[in-house]
Amino acid sequence: MGVIGFVIIGAVVVLTPVFWWIGTSNDFERKSIKMDEALSGIEVALTKRYDMLTKLLDVAKGFAAHETALFTKVAQMRRGMSVGELNNAIGQADAMAAKLFAVAEAYPQLRSAESFKELQSGIRDSEEHLQAARRLYNTTATAYNTAVAVFPSSIVAKSKNLKKREFFVAEEGKRADVAMKF
Repeated sequence: MGVIGFVIIGAVVVLTPVFWWIGTSNDFERKSIKMDEALSGIEVALTKRYDMLTKLLDVAKGFAAHETALFTKVAQMRRGMSVGELNNAIGQADAMAAKLFAVAEAYPQLRSAESFKELQSGIRDSEEHLQAARRLYNTTATAYNTAVAVFPSSIVAKSKNLKKREFFVAEEGKRADVAMKF
């Protein structure tokens, strides 16, 4: 083997780790962007839910003028919240929606209104979208967290000071079995 052969082998030995490092670093960037996109999907679902709930509230206002303050906190669900804060805000919105549906129980003519039924259906649909967005976020967080934790990509993660991301988890009260009373 001549000098050229040693130069080629040396170049391969030196450049392979460099290319691996660049590829792994870029993979973390792609995963981070996917997580941001998934979090944005949750925000889109929350916005849809907010819009549906406020429309439902407008319908309910004709039957029950009180309860207008139910959804003021929902407006706080915007960008900049951590996953934990978003999860807490979602829980608050769930409680507010339950209060609104309780108002509907007190006004049978509201429950029978076609627009109210359509909005309830839309809310169920937005809830399904929200759950799907949470699952997508958790899936991308799993991929990211795995790459942060597993060798050899953990070397790059530590050098870039990357930390694991938190997951959306069920609230404590929603983990228990539901008691069905008739």
